Amino acid sequence: MIIARQLRKSFKPASRLSGKGKRAKRIVAVDDVSFDAADGSITGLLGPNGAGKSTTLRMLATLVSPEHGHAIIDGFDVQHDVLEVRQHLGFMPHNAGIYPRLTSRENIHYYARLCGLDNRQSQQRVGELIEQLSMSDFADRRTAGFSQGQKTKVALARALVHQPQTIMLDEPTNGLDVMATRGLRDIIRTLAANGHCIVFSSHIMQEVAALCDHIAIISNGVIAMEDTLQGILQRTAQTDLEDAFVVATRSLQDNALDTNRS
Repeated sequence: MIIARQLRKSFKPASRLSGKGKRAKRIVAVDDVSFDAADGSITGLLGPNGAGKSTTLRMLATLVSPEHGHAIIDGFDVQHDVLEVRQHLGFMPHNAGIYPRLTSRENIHYYARLCGLDNRQSQQRVGELIEQLSMSDFADRRTAGFSQGQKTKVALARALVHQPQTIMLDEPTNGLDVMATRGLRDIIRTLAANGHCIVFSSHIMQEVAALCDHIAIISNGVIAMEDTLQGILQRTAQTDLEDAFVVATRSLQDNALDTNRS
């Protein structure tokens, strides 16, 4: 499972000087993010573009270090147990780049070897994933020119090749057509049913409502509300997730204004 507590991350601006010649302030991408994601469950990180979803997942994936707070994945600390976290984690970044000169099979096999599988284990695991994800038709084609759905399947197979317990997907359905999206949802549900901890980020309300057991609403780098879908609807006195999202984020903004005034 994932336990994240008070994660914070900021970045240097493109220009070090503001318009008045003063040193520009750092851009805060994630300010105070805390949430839990359980095994056998699908947790959605829901927020608009720029809310801090990708930065949060990158911190959990050990790709960037938090400035404050901590996170535990399957009992391992993301800052102190980096290799152990990566062994237990499968991460599919947003618009994950795959090697265009390699075939689907070669892309997955290469990543398997990077994850420590020997040649025999790699070949066996690649074959299993090609069958599981229905990739036979394009398994031995170079990935240059692939559709978005085909690229997503290759990237997902790479994330799953070492059989991680915890799986994180950053905007996985972005650019997919209806049938590809439905297929990916079925895969995610199956992984959760088999006991995996699944976390995915999205800005699509209907997708999160239909798929997630648990939802963490994020806005301006802060978790506005975390609960089940029914819990969020009850706490916001709404019947629709979109309306509940507006209420939760507006409440967060109002609290921030009150704090600044005081």
